[in-house]
Amino acid sequence: MELFFLHYPFTCLLIAFLVLYQVKPAFRFFCKMTFYKLWLFTISTGVAILSIPRGRNVDNMMFLRTLIMPLKYIFGIQIVVKGKENLRTKKPFVLVLNHQTSLDILVMMEILPRRCVPIAKKEILYMGTFGLACWLAGVIFIDRKRREESIGTLTEVAHSLHKDNLRVLIFPEGTRNHGGSMLPFKRGAFQLAVKAQVPIIPVVLSSYNNFYNQKEKKFTPGKMTIQILPEVETLGLGPDDVPKLTEQVRDSMLSAYQGISGMTNGASH
Repeated sequence: MELFFLHYPFTCLLIAFLVLYQVKPAFRFFCKMTFYKLWLFTISTGVAILSIPRGRNVDNMMFLRTLIMPLKYIFGIQIVVKGKENLRTKKPFVLVLNHQTSLDILVMMEILPRRCVPIAKKEILYMGTFGLACWLAGVIFIDRKRREESIGTLTEVAHSLHKDNLRVLIFPEGTRNHGGSMLPFKRGAFQLAVKAQVPIIPVVLSSYNNFYNQKEKKFTPGKMTIQILPEVETLGLGPDDVPKLTEQVRDSMLSAYQGISGMTNGASH
């Protein structure tokens, strides 16, 4: 055996890798997540090169979307979309999604409309080629530690929605939630929609728990559902209506989340 290893070290390492991959779920989870991140950073270089001729432009998002989509086939993730008709509108709107894991980047590409600008935390801008690709694709970055600056950015976005015929995508929880429910919603997305007088379209991503669980180091092929809810009109609403609007949208999304995730009263069967 020692002689075989000396003569065929790479073969031995490959065999050891394959054995570990098959018998150790934690090792498989690590390999898949490493591949996921490497894919994002690698294709971002291509996105940057393709985007440079027209500079920072929301239409460059289609390059990013096209190159990220193959990951669902590589990982064996089947995505079922319900309520597609609710996105068939040419007017500006604010898209709000629940946020669970870094896989949301892959999943949201399934339904991302044209001329849709995600709003993301500023830290992503400094994530190498991925941050550059996002910037060139028109992603709007906000510094969550600077509230006044963030409000100013959202005000500028509100003015641009009609002028540039944009859609905006926001995760109103503000951070990832692995808890199997939804965190309280921050009001920025709803203040933006009211200020711009554009509808909100809630989008609910079902729980990933049947195939992905960070705590348990589980990442297998699986199936998930995206439920696109009917738009919520904001025409005629003002700043005082934002708290009620926020809770109304969260309640409808939480109910849909429990339904498509196979839950009753927030608990999994």
